[in-house]
Amino acid sequence: MTAPRFELHAGALRLVLRPDLGGCIAGLWHRHLPLLRSADARTLAGARQSGCFPLLPYANRLAYRRFRWDGIEQRTQPNFDDSPHSLHGVGWRRPWDVVSSSAADLVLRCRHEADGDWPFAFEARQYFALTPETLRVQLVFDNRAEVAQPVGLGWHPYFPKRARSRLHAELDARWDNDAAQLPVRKVAQHGIDAELQHLDYDHCFDGWRGAARIRDETMSLRLSSSLPRLVVYTPPQRDYFCVEPVSHVSNAIHMADPLAHGLQRVAPGESIEAWMQLDVDVL
Repeated sequence: MTAPRFELHAGALRLVLRPDLGGCIAGLWHRHLPLLRSADARTLAGARQSGCFPLLPYANRLAYRRFRWDGIEQRTQPNFDDSPHSLHGVGWRRPWDVVSSSAADLVLRCRHEADGDWPFAFEARQYFALTPETLRVQLVFDNRAEVAQPVGLGWHPYFPKRARSRLHAELDARWDNDAAQLPVRKVAQHGIDAELQHLDYDHCFDGWRGAARIRDETMSLRLSSSLPRLVVYTPPQRDYFCVEPVSHVSNAIHMADPLAHGLQRVAPGESIEAWMQLDVDVL
């Protein structure tokens, strides 16, 4: 059976999506140059091997698969290898329906009923729009539960690591992690400006300002978003790195004041939204 995929085209840009694999981006190319980590959509096995997937209703780690909300203990199921935590929410593990499509626009929808992965019902929509120089993605989240629920939004883009790949981002602070990869201490760090070969991060950063710039000898990207934080993951042994716009600090739901660390309390019937944009300049 042929994998369901959708292609958008604008100028030299080509975007390929797999709605059935977590509403993920299989690839983004400028002619033959991959701008995100890009794969053949027909052989893609899951969202974690894709170029980008949405993060909802939380980003990064939710410690030890449990949390307390409005006085009630809740649990989530394992969803990430052998990690003791659950990661990245549920949107990346659900099929998304196609609401509408054209040559340069696509709208996807995910409907979630309360289950062992997340105890609250919601509906989410992703809006993809491609121009000859820009990819813009909007995420809208609707609370369909009968009670307020905690919500965080974001995206998890993967970028190819090439010779002289460099990241520049203006930031205020870094969250250092404990041995379980959970943030425990906020320390001042006024940005990142270095080649990827010299970086080794798996951290959430507060106070993101302006656009993050990613460039190498072949292209330059500007990553901007309505979201105020970045998770930066730069594994030295991999041929990719991640610069992830997110709304909240990792594991914010376990902090003394989750809302002060970016988590949102969304009332029944209420909606929140976010956007991410990549501006492309091929050298």
